[in-house]
Amino acid sequence: MILSAHQSLFLPWLGFFDKIRRADVFVLVDHVQFERQDFQNRNRIKTRDGVQWLVVPVRRGSQRERIFEKEIDNKRDGRTTWGERIAGTIRHAYRRAPFFDRYMPFLEHALTRPWERLLPLNEHLLAFFLRELEIATPILASSSLPGIDGARTRMILSLCRVLDASVYFSGSGGSRDYLDVALLESEGIAVRWQVFDHPRHAQVGGDETFIPSLSVIDLLFNCGPASAAILRGEAAPSETRELEKTFPPQREERVA
Repeated sequence: MILSAHQSLFLPWLGFFDKIRRADVFVLVDHVQFERQDFQNRNRIKTRDGVQWLVVPVRRGSQRERIFEKEIDNKRDGRTTWGERIAGTIRHAYRRAPFFDRYMPFLEHALTRPWERLLPLNEHLLAFFLRELEIATPILASSSLPGIDGARTRMILSLCRVLDASVYFSGSGGSRDYLDVALLESEGIAVRWQVFDHPRHAQVGGDETFIPSLSVIDLLFNCGPASAAILRGEAAPSETRELEKTFPPQREERVA
């Protein structure tokens, strides 16, 4: 069985979904420390003024606060909530996109619900995106699994043992810096590295320069039902290697 894992992300980029679809089971690592200035509570979209961040405000807590414990800061900015603000930014950026009406109602409703914690919001959005991208990989939360301990490679090893995985499918970014492949292989677990060619697709907003590594909503608004096939590489050419030198993909975050 092929196992992959990653922290929960807000409006994830396409490489995150490619990693999920190539695994037999995927673990959302939610029992580790929440990382500030990361993609766990923010992501990027393309607007007429260039790349813009969408950020879910979170309450400051202990530096050891875990992802599943992280609370959203629901303090209003005047009469506006953070969800209304993000929805308004998305609406302005993608209102001319061909599939705006298909996805905006769900996003607006999801973002403006009274969430107290970040993880349930991310999980709710993730479930919707997985359906739209035709990905059926089972998703488990690390906090729900017994016997998960250690950090970095040791934690990966415990995940593989608990789930009886023989292969760990790893992102090719930051994981290469810390993953002890020899240790995993000595325990009978093979390591496979993700090789993700970001698909080039139509984009509205700004000039005609294609910007990769944005939130998945950029693909959905622009390509609609074809998004699943595009992610699988069955539609649209892969022509972004030179572009990614200017706009590098979101780095693979360590899972411990």
